[in-house]
Amino acid sequence: MTPRESSTTAPRQPHPKQELALLHELEPIVAQNIDRHLKAVRDWNPHDYVPWSRGRDYALLGGEDWTPEDTVLDPAVQASLVVNLLTEDNLPGYHGDFAGTLGRDAAWGEWTNRWTAEEARHGIALRDYLVVTRAVDPVDLERRRLAHMAAGSGGSPGGVLETLAYVTFQELATRVSHRNTGSATGCPIAERLLARIAADENLHMLFYRNLLDAALDRAPDDAMVAIRDMLLDFRMPGESQPDFARFSMMIAMAGIYDLQLHHEKVVMPVLRHLRVFERTGFGPVGEQAREELASFLEGLEQQASRFTARREDRRVRLARRAAAAV
Repeated sequence: MTPRESSTTAPRQPHPKQELALLHELEPIVAQNIDRHLKAVRDWNPHDYVPWSRGRDYALLGGEDWTPEDTVLDPAVQASLVVNLLTEDNLPGYHGDFAGTLGRDAAWGEWTNRWTAEEARHGIALRDYLVVTRAVDPVDLERRRLAHMAAGSGGSPGGVLETLAYVTFQELATRVSHRNTGSATGCPIAERLLARIAADENLHMLFYRNLLDAALDRAPDDAMVAIRDMLLDFRMPGESQPDFARFSMMIAMAGIYDLQLHHEKVVMPVLRHLRVFERTGFGPVGEQAREELASFLEGLEQQASRFTARREDRRVRLARRAAAAV
């Protein structure tokens, strides 16, 4: 049974006039959170996090092109770095989606532009690090970038509420993925860089979460439906990348980002902060959406536990085989 088939409430259909009214009502909250963000954010320079002294020319300039021996990283870590970078690369598509849904004027436009500028640093720094250290094949990386960007961003997740719900969870998921990838590299420089990027993502999540919180106060039923819809069919923005399914499995098997982390470190913290299961004031539609979300979360937790158990069983089997082969 697919997530959407498990829901008996139809997805929300945003109404243009209601969307405009909500944008207008939330605009003061956007302005307040821009002020809060600018006080909290720490500007940084991508070049400061790249070990330039480790770089050398590639063949076109008389050096040597990449070979698999150039990297010391585990394939799963390489996969995570590539997925994370290509996700950042598709920023122009995300900017267009956000501007189209949230608007290009006043506080909404100011935030979208600021968010885009901050996110752009992530791609710059990650690519420079990977190319200079030869952590991944740069030719393969460029081919994947072209394919991913040519596929587009996947389009807006829906109206204002759907967008706010999606980016709230997505930004936190990206933070967790970046931070864990950095730790898995075994490289202090990469860990420091990815921790810096993760700190940006956390501030972005706080911005969107505050807006989603305000939206729940102002349009509880519609916001609850939007949250349900996003979580029942949640997809990371890099889904259109080549080999995304295979890379995602490698990343999950390595424990960098899996269902358990998604459930415990992303979904539940946001829902607890929003007090989704403590709020009152929902109508029949909102209550039904909340009940369906609760049922989905039970299934998600069970799926996560089963996957974690299978992964541990596999680790034990491989360890026994390795010991027997000695």
